[in-house]
Amino acid sequence: MANNPITSLFSSAGSFGNKSSNTGIDEIKMRMQSARVVDISLNSDSTMWVGNGEWGGIGTIQFQLFDVPTQQKNSSQNKNSNTAKPLFPHIKNYPLVNETVLIFQAPNTEESATSNKKTYYYLSTVSLWNSQHANPYPDMYSSNNGQSAPSFLKDYLDIQAGNSRKTTQNPTPIDLNGSSGGTFVEQSNIHPVLPFAGDNIFEGRFGNNLRLGNTAKSAGDIKNNWSNSGDGGSPITILRNGQSPSASSEGWIPVTEDINVDLSSIYLTSTQQIPIEVAVVNKEDAEASTVPFSNTINKTPISPKAYNAQQVVLNSGRLLFNSTADSILISAQKSIVAESLQDLAIKSQLKNVNIIAPNGIVSLGKQKATESVILGDKFLGDFEALLDTISNVFTALSNEPMTPGAGASARLSLDVINPIKDAINSYKSQRVKTS
Repeated sequence: MANNPITSLFSSAGSFGNKSSNTGIDEIKMRMQSARVVDISLNSDSTMWVGNGEWGGIGTIQFQLFDVPTQQKNSSQNKNSNTAKPLFPHIKNYPLVNETVLIFQAPNTEESATSNKKTYYYLSTVSLWNSQHANPYPDMYSSNNGQSAPSFLKDYLDIQAGNSRKTTQNPTPIDLNGSSGGTFVEQSNIHPVLPFAGDNIFEGRFGNNLRLGNTAKSAGDIKNNWSNSGDGGSPITILRNGQSPSASSEGWIPVTEDINVDLSSIYLTSTQQIPIEVAVVNKEDAEASTVPFSNTINKTPISPKAYNAQQVVLNSGRLLFNSTADSILISAQKSIVAESLQDLAIKSQLKNVNIIAPNGIVSLGKQKATESVILGDKFLGDFEALLDTISNVFTALSNEPMTPGAGASARLSLDVINPIKDAINSYKSQRVKTS
């Protein structure tokens, strides 16, 4: 049997089966073994679809044992017979083709007191390269698309020589998707996030992660930007989707989350200051850079950069809040501020828009507006009464025979007043009301 580092690496996985036992357990079948993923069933395009449960077989892999001779590995009959199901049905963390998994045998649905039939199950990807992105180890004794293994697997074969693996700008063109299809390609710039003592981190393959962390002031070379304030151990939860587009190609170097460059983020804080650059900040205004949202309300809110109490921060290129069945409710103990660098619109297609300040002032145009809005109904009622009085005077003058010149002027004035009186209700807005 050919020797390779994977065989050596996992040879101890089944060594416990060499010990004698009086339990009657078949230790050869029950032992845990290492295997390379040859294919995986993820959809109906997979060659494994028929015969492996179709939709009921999602996540089933075809595998090669590392301790099986190469000629047996490459046997189609052997490949087709070596399948394993995912162990955990509620956690879908499936391996890529050419990654390594740990497999073992356990009962299946046909298990009975008289049956010895077992099924292979697998634990998800072995962290060969300690990478959250991809951990492939292709078969160095096979070829791919006519390329021989020595050139095709150069960076992997370098590992055997004791060199550290570092992904390159041009990823190794090995199959990571299988017959189910897919577009996954190993990339050089997907960085893991750096853990701090006590953190629980759930990390995807694509620069996305969930950190259940805390205020962690580290003396290491890589710092985080949420531990400048707050007591050590104060909880913080960070959901990040997408690292900085300008991330370096040295994907093996860990990073920490940065709300200002990551694509989309949600931060749940307790005592931390989050150094977020808000969109309304005018970069040319020194005051605005430290006190955004100023000149909007009487008491400017604490700058987002300076706030160090519990808060939820959402940051992305666009935020959409959509309620399909009921209302969107926003409530605050202090102020609610909505500010935009461009237009700000409030629209109701079918019902009312209410701006209510029972104990305060509604300011239009600027924060401390001083001009009062006229009460339209009251003003027009009084104005109509005034026009009636003037109209009565001009009517009397127009009928006065002793002052023919005044009568003519009065009639001309009535020609102006009467249309205004007739249209008095048209001056009242049907959409905007005040009190």
